[in-house]
Amino acid sequence: MKNVSILQGPGELNKPTYRSCFGIPAKCCSVSNSTIVKEVEFGMCTVTCGVGIREVILTNGCPGGESKCIVRVEECRGPVDCGWGKPISESLENVKLVCVHTSPENRFKYVWKLLRPDQQAIVLTNDTAVLEVQREIRPMALECDTLDNNEIVASIKFTVYTTKELQMKRSRPPDTDAVLVFVLTIGVVLCIFVIFVLIFIIINWAAVKAFWGSKTSTTEIHSELSSMRYKDSTSLDQSPAEIPGHEDDALSEWNE
Repeated sequence: MKNVSILQGPGELNKPTYRSCFGIPAKCCSVSNSTIVKEVEFGMCTVTCGVGIREVILTNGCPGGESKCIVRVEECRGPVDCGWGKPISESLENVKLVCVHTSPENRFKYVWKLLRPDQQAIVLTNDTAVLEVQREIRPMALECDTLDNNEIVASIKFTVYTTKELQMKRSRPPDTDAVLVFVLTIGVVLCIFVIFVLIFIIINWAAVKAFWGSKTSTTEIHSELSSMRYKDSTSLDQSPAEIPGHEDDALSEWNE
């Protein structure tokens, strides 16, 4: 929300008692001989594109000592391009489309166009906010421009599928949803399995500890035996090499 401070001078308070104050009677305003600061907040716009409405909220000087009070509802606007929209209703024979607008509907001007690839759009005769279209053998793309004082304030496009395309779209199951459900199911099963394993370990902690202790001692025994076997094999490999050395010493002594 956006805060706005508005100053009221002493001279303004001498005006008629029932003047409007932010859209509400003057009796809702604080009257004083000093300057009054009115703080106003603007609520969120009801749309993200085109034209919508928002609340104007008074945060200081509300009647009855309230901290906030709604002063009025005003028009707000977003980006003109609203992209691709969806029909408000559709059947296998026809589609009902609606332009972007606010109440009252007749304060805007509406221009419907049939879009054609690489060609100029065809302006339709319908000038109301709602358009009912019969499905054809080929898909169609339609666009509606909403104008206020000959200025485009919103533009939205629609795709009108053929009857066969709509039937295929309705009968074909969404692959993304199926994959998502499968992944979620696997994830839930794995989580439940891990939880049960943790509960089992906590309940049988003594047995688990003894099991891992025995397994560790067995591993240490195997490692010691392997080291002893390695030492024995090393000593056996070295002894034959030492024998020729002793024989040479004995022969040298005999020759002398």
